[in-house]
Amino acid sequence: MHVPVQLEQCLDLLTPAAERPGAVMLDGTLGLGGHAEAFLTRFPELTVLGLDRDPIALQKAGERLARFGDRFVPIAGEHEQLAELLPKHNGGQLDAALFDLGVSSMQLDESERGFSYSRPAPLDMRMNPSDTLTAAEVVNTYSPGDLVRVLREYGEERSATRIVSAIVRRRDIAPLTTTTELAEIVRDAIPAPAKRTGGNPAKRSFQAIRIEVNRELAGLPTAIDAALAALVVGGRIAVISYHSLEDRIIKRRFAADSKESSPIRLPVIPDDSRPRLRQLTRGAQVPSDEEISTNPRAASAKLRAVERVREAA
Repeated sequence: MHVPVQLEQCLDLLTPAAERPGAVMLDGTLGLGGHAEAFLTRFPELTVLGLDRDPIALQKAGERLARFGDRFVPIAGEHEQLAELLPKHNGGQLDAALFDLGVSSMQLDESERGFSYSRPAPLDMRMNPSDTLTAAEVVNTYSPGDLVRVLREYGEERSATRIVSAIVRRRDIAPLTTTTELAEIVRDAIPAPAKRTGGNPAKRSFQAIRIEVNRELAGLPTAIDAALAALVVGGRIAVISYHSLEDRIIKRRFAADSKESSPIRLPVIPDDSRPRLRQLTRGAQVPSDEEISTNPRAASAKLRAVERVREAA
């Protein structure tokens, strides 16, 4: 079973909302259910709605959380569908919400899914196996310009042009079919000085292609907006992100509703101009050195949280 990232910090931040009698919480990235299990265990009156696009994750999390009975409600769906799915449960109201973004431990550990650059596997990377777009299609059919865009935008890869040129040369001979082929091409294309820092040279490219395949950043603002709209006054939401693009989206969205909206300075702020959210973290909370030493996947995690302090206008 995987180790939930920043678990104690999430529990501390969400406790005032999750401990309410009859509280309902959304786990918007259920995975194997590690965070959900901890919340259900600590708060005996809490119901958790667990959303995931991956049917394998839903099945395994369902088995893990079966002992909680109807206090755990699995929901199959994408982030883009959250606004449609939430009204089917508890009238669409939430006391708490948690998103642990990115690829799950289960998906990384199942080598045949193609998420890992360190093990041979088909170029797949689909979080939902029923989706049609795969990493192989991205690598073998995207135009050079689109591939460069993906690597630069989603992977912040400085050597994107060199990598794409190497990919195009290889695919002109034969399509790329495995993760190890792609990792080798990326490693050989990156200049030697860039290989000395930042871990595996293929990390950024694999991240970028995975984000493209699964539309991760495209669906994130929609999901956060839906969760915020469902929060009752006093409700709280926490989001764990793993790279700067995700964190930037969360930071800006939380900041937007944490400010007064009055266009001019007034001696008394009208109620409809007061902030709708209160930030619970000063900047982003990061894992402790102790957590990183026992769970290296937590190293890049950043946690932000807010509380709804008034209804939306």
